[in-house]
Amino acid sequence: MGESAGNMVRADGERLAWRRVEGDGPTLLWLGGFRSDMTGTKAQALAQWAESSGRGCLRFDYLGHGDSSGDFQAKGTVTRWREDALAVLDELTDGPVILVGSSMGGWIASLVAMVRPERVAALVLIAPAPDFTERLLGPEIPPEGRAALKADGVWMRPSEYGESYPITRTLLEDGARWSILPGPIPIDAPVRILQGGEDPDVPWRHALEFAQALNSRDVVFTLIKDGDHRLSRPRDIARLLAAVDDFTKL
Repeated sequence: MGESAGNMVRADGERLAWRRVEGDGPTLLWLGGFRSDMTGTKAQALAQWAESSGRGCLRFDYLGHGDSSGDFQAKGTVTRWREDALAVLDELTDGPVILVGSSMGGWIASLVAMVRPERVAALVLIAPAPDFTERLLGPEIPPEGRAALKADGVWMRPSEYGESYPITRTLLEDGARWSILPGPIPIDAPVRILQGGEDPDVPWRHALEFAQALNSRDVVFTLIKDGDHRLSRPRDIARLLAAVDDFTKL
């Protein structure tokens, strides 16, 4: 049957790009990371696995990411990306879903699960980064970055993955509104977490604090000692798909 593609237009005219594999539920809903998109290694592996397994899968790009429209610098906030995820869940899926979130997507997945508990059957999270704007990003801003934020409202943050990108004062202030740590976090669905022990972006202790803050009693935290942030090696992908497969059998 293959994968179909489309766009969902939000009330303000912005367009969210999506790709869907039709299949049996629960639907796998991919939630990507900060400045990543739905064509990444893990997202594509998930969609391919869903198609070969007869499972439903939906992936999309947040505003200002990938193939979606919108000005990342002017409109990109956790509030908006949370709204994007909820809109996709409500308008493009039916029945139970398994939220599969990577990095910031783990935070977004948590925010979605907290307000749609009746829809969320389980969560599979890779290097979840709840509160990353305040707990991870904020403390590493250098003096010159803080000066730029104060003067111009934006700091161009260098990246080891490519070109520098904007961090805005609005993003940082908005992110604090959605803080979920130290918890307790009102999520009762089962959760599986894959975390790299050598992750330079999300320290494993941060992800473990998140795991311990969840209300759910069915939480499994897997530390991949030599794993990085992306966890995109073949053996890491195999762990991700095994975790998803276990939930789809429920």
